[in-house]
Amino acid sequence: MEDLFAQPVLKQLTLSRSEVEALAGTPHTVVECELLGVDLSGLDLSQWSFEKCDLRRADLHGANLQRTTWRACRAAFASFVGCDLCEASFANSDFNNAALKRTNLDGAKIVGCKFTGVDMTDVRALEIRFEETLLIDAKMPGRDFRKATLTRLDFSQADLRKCDFRHATFQDCSLRDALLDAARFDGADLRGADLGGVRLGDASQFRGATISSHQASQLLSELGLKVR
Repeated sequence: MEDLFAQPVLKQLTLSRSEVEALAGTPHTVVECELLGVDLSGLDLSQWSFEKCDLRRADLHGANLQRTTWRACRAAFASFVGCDLCEASFANSDFNNAALKRTNLDGAKIVGCKFTGVDMTDVRALEIRFEETLLIDAKMPGRDFRKATLTRLDFSQADLRKCDFRHATFQDCSLRDALLDAARFDGADLRGADLGGVRLGDASQFRGATISSHQASQLLSELGLKVR
């Protein structure tokens, strides 16, 4: 029996703004389509699904992207500035160096993605779920990770200034060389985090957190102290 609720499918097409705009407002599934550098700013694409699409350098600023899904997509250097990505789902996608400033990511889920160099400054969200994602050199100051379980996240060299990690649990994560000025770790379990490259000024911020004896020795060594 035909599924009357299935979304219309666009497959293996090179799409222009005018073609997408003509379909805006009605959810579609877009598969293996090319949207390289296309201006999709301000369009209503809520509940659209993108799979194996190329959106590198696309401009989606101000678009309505609520409850969209992104699977195995490439969107490096794309602009999502000011978008509504509430309850969006990202899986196995490459968003390296994408601009996500001032977006609404409340309830979003990001799993198995490359978010290296992503700018998430002033993102609005009560909760974002990250798993198995590269956030190397990402800009995400002031994010709230309180009580979160963080699994296989690489925050190496990321801007985590003023982030709140109180009572968070780190599992196979990296904070190596991250910017941690004014970040809070009270009650956090850091035994599953790589703390390499911690500076003297950052070490005091781990007061109240749990670390392993090996990490303690490593921190003292990083700070120039000899452990015997």
